[in-house]
Amino acid sequence: MRRKFYTLDVFTEEALSGNPLAVVRDAQGLDATRMQKIAREFNLSETVFLFPPRDPANTARLRIFTPTRELPFAGHPTVGAAILIAEMDAPELLAREDLQVVLEEEVGDICCTVRHVKGRAPRASFTLPRLPQKAGEASSAAKIAAALGLDVEDIGFEGHEPCLYSAGNPFAFVPLASRDAVARAWPNLSAWGEAFGQMERPAAFLYCRETVKPAHAFHARMFAPGLGVTEDPATGSAVAAFAGVIMAFEPPADGSHGFTIEQGFEMGRPSLITLGLEVEGGVLIEASIGGCAVIVQQGTIDL
Repeated sequence: MRRKFYTLDVFTEEALSGNPLAVVRDAQGLDATRMQKIAREFNLSETVFLFPPRDPANTARLRIFTPTRELPFAGHPTVGAAILIAEMDAPELLAREDLQVVLEEEVGDICCTVRHVKGRAPRASFTLPRLPQKAGEASSAAKIAAALGLDVEDIGFEGHEPCLYSAGNPFAFVPLASRDAVARAWPNLSAWGEAFGQMERPAAFLYCRETVKPAHAFHARMFAPGLGVTEDPATGSAVAAFAGVIMAFEPPADGSHGFTIEQGFEMGRPSLITLGLEVEGGVLIEASIGGCAVIVQQGTIDL
């Protein structure tokens, strides 16, 4: 069967930056084994397969695969798929007004708002279907430093300490003292399991206060060799869970707050992810992820 696919660059307004995503439309008839092989063929951090929704009131059902396994939720596939559907299925309407795209993922239904601003790339944002929760206890700074090829002195800043959070996918969050330490980090696979093996899908999100652009809140990198993704240019599901880190170490006052996290700069694929927080009574009651995407190519696969 001939199936149409698209690739997009997500969390960017410029092609050939951001995080690449493959989207296969009309995926009916593909089983998990076949989808996994297709994802391995694309060899991007994630590949999305679109199916008709289980609930006809929704827009589509998504299944998301890394090169090695299926994920229940991921940020850049959600943003990219929502923008692609709006751009392909309702371009005239999108040019006039914001569109609501409801995507069924394993983590739950996700309502995305897609907006088109003349002269700019389309943007999508969505409210997290699940607020971040602590996902266990982090390993020692010494073990984490060894797994990242760093010194113990590189770990931590301003009271931030390594921790584990999940908003659908678990991540180890590793605060680093400087952008230089972030740049020097690289997975040491012989020590990786010792530092992060307490998670089913070991992945580490490194962050520091020092940023490339002064207006941004944090600079980050993400490594997930166990998922077949040595480094990811932009990780929306990690930034979703990062809301828990912010609330743990520097909780903002009640009200609405926005943070821009920059990622992918060390890979030559600058990416910007927007994290929104709604705080009430000192408690996080809602969080959102947003970003832009551009369609780069399209084609067909005969499978």
